Amino acid sequence: ILGNLIANKGPLIYKQERVGKNGKLFNIIKFRTMIADAENKGVQWAKQNDVRVTKFGRLLRNTRLDELPQFINVLRGEMALIGPRPERPYFVKELSQMIPFYETRHIIKPGLTGWAQVKMRYGASVDDSLTKLQYDLFYIKRRSFFLDVNVIVKTISTILYYRGQ
Repeated sequence: ILGNLIANKGPLIYKQERVGKNGKLFNIIKFRTMIADAENKGVQWAKQNDVRVTKFGRLLRNTRLDELPQFINVLRGEMALIGPRPERPYFVKELSQMIPFYETRHIIKPGLTGWAQVKMRYGASVDDSLTKLQYDLFYIKRRSFFLDVNVIVKTISTILYYRGQ
């Protein structure tokens, strides 16, 4: 937290509107990893090696520590520990028009981590979103204690070995 305050000028935490269960909107809470006003020119896909991400922000993303404040969203009942990652309304609208059954992912609460997150890195395109949707639908259809344990173990491995994005 102190490192983010020193190396990443601007607010420590940011809130952003996301689409949750049954399409309900909520504000996700995250540590800010990008420069202030990163989207002053409009909504953009996050990319690998995105120039808007600060050096310290990259460390937070690689360890997935930028997601830590989302435990507040879990405590509020807006998110679960495991489920499809919540997307921004702009992208949900866009992807719903291009990908059949995209909105099916909203039948359960979004998660801090999910099957798609442990199976692939950041999605930065419609094709990536289709692949993530396939993983999300696999999770939704086959949810179980053992699959959740598998996701948690893989998530911990991602954090420990800096495989996040």
